Order: sequence, then structure tokens, then C-alpha cells
Amino acid sequence: MPKDHGIGASTKRREDVRFLTGKGRYTDDISLPGQAYVYFLRSDVAHGRLNKVDTSVAQNMPGVVRIFTGADFEGVGGIPCGWQVTDRHGNPMQEPPHPVLAQGKVRHVGDPIAAVVAETAAQARNAAEAIELDIEELPAVVDMAGALSDGSAKVHDELDNNLCYDWVFGSDDAAMEAAFSSAAHVTTLELVNNRLVANPMEPRVAVGDYNSTNDESTLYTTSQNPHVIRLLMGAFVLGIPEHKLRVIAPDVGGGFGSKIFHYAEEAFCTFAAKAIGRPVKWTASRSEAFITDAHGRDHVTKIELAMDADNNFTGLRTHTMANMGAYLSTFAPSVPTYLHGTLMAGNYKTPAIQVNVKAVFTNTVPVDAYRGAGRPEATFQLERVVDKAAREVGADPVALRRQICVTSFPYETPVAVAYDTGDYNATMDKLMEMVDRDGFEARAAESAKAGKLRGFGVNTYIEACGIAPSALVGQLGARAGLYESATVRVNATGGLVVMTGSHSHGQGHETAFPQVVADMIGIPENMVEVVHGDTANTPMGMGTYGSRSLAVGGSAIVRATEKIINKAKKIAAHLMEASEGDIELKDGQFTVAGTDKSVAWGDVTLAAYVPHNYPLEELEPGLEETAFYDPSNFTYPAGAYACEVEVDPETGKVTVCSFAAADDFGNVVNPMIVEGQVHGGLAQGIGQALLEGVSYDENGQLLSASYMDYAMPRADDLPSFAVDHSCVTPCTHNPLGVKGCGEAGAIGSPPAVVNAVVDALQRGGHNVTHIDMPLSPARVWQAMNG
Repeated sequence: MPKDHGIGASTKRREDVRFLTGKGRYTDDISLPGQAYVYFLRSDVAHGRLNKVDTSVAQNMPGVVRIFTGADFEGVGGIPCGWQVTDRHGNPMQEPPHPVLAQGKVRHVGDPIAAVVAETAAQARNAAEAIELDIEELPAVVDMAGALSDGSAKVHDELDNNLCYDWVFGSDDAAMEAAFSSAAHVTTLELVNNRLVANPMEPRVAVGDYNSTNDESTLYTTSQNPHVIRLLMGAFVLGIPEHKLRVIAPDVGGGFGSKIFHYAEEAFCTFAAKAIGRPVKWTASRSEAFITDAHGRDHVTKIELAMDADNNFTGLRTHTMANMGAYLSTFAPSVPTYLHGTLMAGNYKTPAIQVNVKAVFTNTVPVDAYRGAGRPEATFQLERVVDKAAREVGADPVALRRQICVTSFPYETPVAVAYDTGDYNATMDKLMEMVDRDGFEARAAESAKAGKLRGFGVNTYIEACGIAPSALVGQLGARAGLYESATVRVNATGGLVVMTGSHSHGQGHETAFPQVVADMIGIPENMVEVVHGDTANTPMGMGTYGSRSLAVGGSAIVRATEKIINKAKKIAAHLMEASEGDIELKDGQFTVAGTDKSVAWGDVTLAAYVPHNYPLEELEPGLEETAFYDPSNFTYPAGAYACEVEVDPETGKVTVCSFAAADDFGNVVNPMIVEGQVHGGLAQGIGQALLEGVSYDENGQLLSASYMDYAMPRADDLPSFAVDHSCVTPCTHNPLGVKGCGEAGAIGSPPAVVNAVVDALQRGGHNVTHIDMPLSPARVWQAMNG
């Protein structure tokens, strides 16, 4: 029988009631008394020198309160980068300043030049159009290879060149030379991880407020990590002491990574509110989102795989160019390095691996983490070259993966991570049960009768989740700790309030976290309330990304609840005149082992606040505890995915007929939420594989700047997914045994789709070994027709 409550139960998401009834409270729902509105005048050229910004006419237009330019931010800190990467020679990366408003130059289309604050949004926009600009347009640096080869065209004049860093990681050159010189077969593949726009349902919003009576600034913002925004903006940009800066992130309508980062608009609204003495609000249009939200992916890679005569892997090396865009976003340097290079072993035993990444500045929107963040890029490279190798040596793609997968744990990879547990054959076994591979030929024959080519693609994946531990990421260049925190407060009548540093933007924290706490105590879940998103009433936490909410944030909640239970047992022992060591807690009742003595949870919590029956010299009143949790390792979810497609040879259109995902997420708290997370990830991964892609022209103009030109996946682009997470190898180093599930679908699905399309074309007699994403009808048709 399925569980109906507690850990393992598919409890309905309690937050959905307000979302589905239109009662959610998003940042754009917040309007403060006396509020003014800001409109940003943005560059319409990718690269140019700012010779003049004349606001004299605009300043006198109706409703204008004040116009700000880069001159107003001289002496103010720029937007900081939260991660430093050291290059192959031990030198720190080149790190140019990122001003709140452009100073001297503009470096991408969308770079903010001036900000008009007015009584209404329309008045602000009208005045912005009256600002006179003199921009000397400069050659745009768009192509990464060109950016590295042309030393005269620099995005940042003060830097030596457009190379942020040249990073090498993994096995040494001698090991790589030995692996490849002795190889019986080498497979080489050049590929692209296409640039993407996150496109959450809710665009970014910022509302700044200032209280002159206590000199306190408040920022309401669409953020995945309000405490980090407070830290970065207060300490590094505006110089506001943390106790004088409050950041509130209410309901957030999706983030997918794009709302992790600290943006210029947040700093501006906070700064401007104090400067004019009234609240300032900015809401992005969808067009602004395309040219200001951090983009994702954008890697160009050459990958080589060495194999011995028995098809065992002996070496793997990659050379990648990773686009940083015009500035370094918060986590940008870490994505193509420590979130990507460390996962290049995948699920496989490869004794020698070396990863080289050149990060490049270009006159484009900054690039940072997007769902999966480095892990999808690594998985796509690896799983595409493994599939190509299988074809070249005549091996079955499933059998080859079984042959070389890791089977003994813990397993130390050549790229500095240690997988604590897993069972990759079990997930492949489950996948094969789900897909009916034996029936594929019959389905392919039916497709052929309809004039279509049918293909089958398979791949495995592994990812590192629960981004931490602080000591390790600090050594790797993180400029902050990556722990998580929780405060659990028990009321006198037994209800609990859980205050967490994690922040929900679709993950279901308000449902899953109470399941954990209620299960530990044995009380109804409706007795547990979750508070998050406000730095004034939650402990310092590092936010939600990298599938870390439950593995790290949930573990902090467990530790704080354990402290609560331990103290409650002491009180119960006094109430029942028993030894503390004999007290047991089950189903909301404290009992004395081996007796019929018991006292209810509510009686103990009341006694904590009405301490008549236990000695105050031993126990202080109250039940409230805080815990910080810093894990000892990443968690390593893994799985196997399969996709079947039909290709129309006349048009090149790809139809995804079926998709199956077998995942090992460790222990699962809420299966329904997990299934929903996987579905969402699969939709985004299939979108990347077939539809989505950012395109710039040679002048740095964004050609895919709206939904007319950027193809988002729709319901009819997707099949009904078959998902399974019954293969469970619990994480060995967190108290819940969980691994994380939020990014898996987006990581494992792109190579499965591309593998299936290549399989379909090769079965149809077309000598096609690779097509770069997105596999649009035009690209597929061109590949089939040479």
C-alpha cells in the first residue's frame, strides 16, 4: 500500500492551493506607498564607446523624478563574481569590472546606459526615449574562436585579451599520451552545447525601499537565494551593512538558474530608493529578459575517446571553448570548470581523463548556470562520443555501456570526485524493462510504412548535486561557503515553524519539508509550517540550485529537529520520572521503554513553555533550535534514459514518440513531486535538443530575441513520459539518504534525443554521425541531403 503521509508519501503540494486559485504573492504583486517606476535605457549596439549621454531634455519631461547614469555610480562597487578560477599556470582568471550602469563603454545589446525614475512606467519609458546618446560603434566580438585569435578586438580594453582563463584539470599529459598512443581505436567528435534562455514564467522584478528612520534598505526581488543577494549587494556593491539590508523573495514563478545571480537592476533599485527617498520598482518585459537574464550553456567542444582492443575505455580528453559573455556573472567561471570537468568520467571506468576549458569574453549577454549547470554539457559530450564509438567499433550501445560502467563503490574518478554509491546496471535493467527494446524493429517497420524513419537512442548520466562542501568548493575558488541552515521553533501547543535558508521557486519545499519533520516526530504534517525567502526571519543560507534543497537544506532541518527531539526527551524524562536514555518517541508519544508510561508530544511542548515539572537549573524553557549543515561530499544521482523518434525524410521534422527515464535519486520523500521535477527537466532537455537556441549575428544583434524566433517546447512537442525511480542506492553521507532530482531530466535527455535521431538517419541509409542542437527540421534535412 502506498504511504499516505510522511516520508515516501505522494502528499499533494500544499502551496499549489494558492497558486491555482490566483492567491500567490509574487514580487510584481508588491506595490508600496509612494512608489516610483524605473525604465532602463539599454544599448542597442553590442560594442561601443559612450561619448555622450545627454539627459537634459528627458529630465524635464512629465513625471520624471530623476535620471541616473553611470556617473552616479562612480565609487560604487560593481556586480561581483562569486567564484574565482585559476588557470593552468596557477594565475587567477581575468576579472573585469561590471558596473551597475555602463561607464565609458557598452559591451552587449541590453547593457543598461541610463535609468529613468518616474511617477509611472509609461512616463519613465517616454523620457528614456528622449535621452540623447552618442555611441561610437566598435567591432563586435561574437565568435569565440575569433575572440581568441583577434588580439585587436577586445571586449574589455583593460584586459590583456578576451581569454578569461585557460583551465586544465584531471590526468597529466604523460598519462594522456600513454592512453592515446596505445589505443586500438580513437573516436573524435566536435559538437556544440547550444546557448539557451531560461524563460521562467515570471520575469525578473525588483522593488527597492528605504526607511530613513532606521537607515534600513529593503529589496523585494525574484531570487533563488535572498541571503546571497544580501551578502553580495550589501558587502560588495552598495556597502550596506547586512543588518541594515533586508532581502525578501516572495513566491517565485520559476528560475531554472537564471534567478540565482545578483543583477544590476537589484542594486540599482536599492540604491535609487535611498537616493530619491521613495520606493522604486522595475519589472522586466519579456523582451528585456532575453537581453538581460543570464543565458545558459554555449560551449564548443572537441572530445576524443581512446579504447583498447576489448572496447574498454583507456583515455578521454576534451578541449572546450566556453562563452562568458560580456561580464562574469555570479557563478559563471565555475560552470564550465568544476561543475563540468569533474563530471567527465560519467558512469564509466576511464583511467585517464583530461579536460581543457578556455573561457572567453564576447559582446553577448553574460552566460551562467542553467538547469544542470555544467552537468548537461559534460553528459552531452560524453554520451554522444560513446554512442559514436559504439557505431565505429560495431558494439551494441547498451552492451558497451554495461561493459564499462562503474560497478564497485566508492569509486574515485580521475577528475577529483568520489562516487559514494550507485548501481548503474540496475537503472539500465529497469530502463530496458520500460522501453520494450525487443519490439523496436516492429515499430520501425510500422513507421516505414508511413514513410518515416524510426530511431532508438540510449544514454546514461551521473551528476553531482547538493553543491558543497564548503571546504572543498573553497579550495576550488568559491568565494562563499555552501552550507545550509534551519531554525525549528516549537510552539507551546506542539505546532512547529521551520525557518529555512533554502528558497522555493517550484520545488515544493512547503510540502516536502513538513513531511520530513512530521515523520521524525510522528505528528500530522499540517502541524508543521515552513518559512523561507526573507533574510529578516530566516537563518543565513546559500539558496536553492544544484538540486541541493533536500540534500543540504533538508539535512539542516533534520539536524535542528534532532536537537528539538533530544531536548524534548529530557523534559519527557522529568515528567515521567524516568531516565532520559529510556525515553522513546514514536507516533507523537514519548514512552518509557519496557513500561506503559507515556506522555504526548503536545504535553511535553506545553511543559517546555510552562516549566512547572522539570528543574530549570538543568533545562532552560522553550523549544527552539538552529542547525547548519555542511555535507562531506556531493551527492551523485544517476540514471539511464531512452528515446524513440520518428524523422520525416521529406521535411526533416523530428517527432519524439516515447521517452523513458530510470533514475536513482536515493531515498525519495515525495514521489509525486519527484515525478513532476523529472517531467519538467525532460521538457527542458528535449527543448534544448530539438527547438531552443540563441542566435547572434556578426554585429552582436540577438536574432532570437522573442518567442517569434526562439522556439519553446509546447505540449504537443512532447510524448507522455515513462519515469521510474525505484532503483534506490541511498546517499551514504546525509541523514536522509537523498541525492537530488531537480536537474536530472535536463541532463540526461538531450543526448538520448540526438542519439535517437542519428540512429534513425543511419538506419535510413544516411551517413550522418552528428547534428548539432537544436535539431531543427532544416538542420536534419540538410544533414540527410549532404
